[in-house]
Amino acid sequence: MDKSELEKRVSIIKRRKEEGITLCLEKPVQARKVTTLFEDVRLFNDALPEIDFDDIDISTKFLGHKFDAPVFIGAMTGGADMAKKVNKNLAEAAEELGIGMAVGSQRAGLLTKGLAETYSITRKVAPDIFIGSNIGGAQLAEGFSIEAAKKLVEMLDADALYVHLNPLQEAIQPEGEPRFGNVLKRIKELSAGLDKPVIAKEVGAGISDTTAKKLQSAGVAAIEIAGMGGTSWSGVESYRAKEANMGLKFKAGNILWDWGIPTAAALYGVRKAVKLPVVASGGIRNGLEMAKAIAMGADLCAMAWPLLRPATISGAKVKEYIDETIFALKTAMFITGSRNIAELKKARHVITGELKDWCEVYDRA
Repeated sequence: MDKSELEKRVSIIKRRKEEGITLCLEKPVQARKVTTLFEDVRLFNDALPEIDFDDIDISTKFLGHKFDAPVFIGAMTGGADMAKKVNKNLAEAAEELGIGMAVGSQRAGLLTKGLAETYSITRKVAPDIFIGSNIGGAQLAEGFSIEAAKKLVEMLDADALYVHLNPLQEAIQPEGEPRFGNVLKRIKELSAGLDKPVIAKEVGAGISDTTAKKLQSAGVAAIEIAGMGGTSWSGVESYRAKEANMGLKFKAGNILWDWGIPTAAALYGVRKAVKLPVVASGGIRNGLEMAKAIAMGADLCAMAWPLLRPATISGAKVKEYIDETIFALKTAMFITGSRNIAELKKARHVITGELKDWCEVYDRA
């Protein structure tokens, strides 16, 4: 493309990426009438834990990498000046805490050095942590090559490549690309052709048991469920569609605002269906919910939206929120008698309410 066309494209990308941040900061974008269903999970209290709080070990391993806590900073952003600051602050906190993170959809980073730096800043300030690159399934279907994917990984010296699956968001997004006819085949090719693990993730509508089985057969190394109950990207894109005078997309985005599989239900189904590492995400807001997710079989728990506002301020503010989350997680481990993450995975729990209905469907499958 010529210089003027490139400049126009970069301008459009920056505006879209900035809107993705500002809308999440300024507008109500969370689930409206649905929840993650973690309220339907109850852990058993242990009044005789027979352990000392300070002896609890919250470290874990994921895809061969050591994490000082089972916490992951979920994929959020990149591709705009504002995004560079956010990614820098997230990475600083992750480096200090010894946890991992992923960047947002990264294709824009291939256009200019300036856009690339909004992503690569993560590795610059966090040389030691696990970092995930990110590309969309829709882009794979449209012919995004393995060589281009390798460039995304090289941009960050990344440890894995996330492929985000967001058909609902693509359908509502004003400039969306809702073409998913070839995605599974391309994921299989990518998993075989890339020298880094490929992780499949949703963006807030959840991954089902049947989809998880397909992804496992395609060779992905892990799955992040990103279930319903947190940020609605159908909602985010409906705001943008209204601004763009796209009435059909605006109305559909509102109708489908709460679409998806609740996070706890998605976790149960995926954990039952596959033997891959599973990252729980989607509306997880505190350490108790993380403890419940791990007791249900999650290997890591990811958060994004709760860290966005702190990340617009400083790395210290991001760390402060995660410190609070980790303390609550560790406290939950203490009162369930769990000395480490392996023991927390075996913690007794009961499933009630609507979540029990979901689980019964999975159990009959």
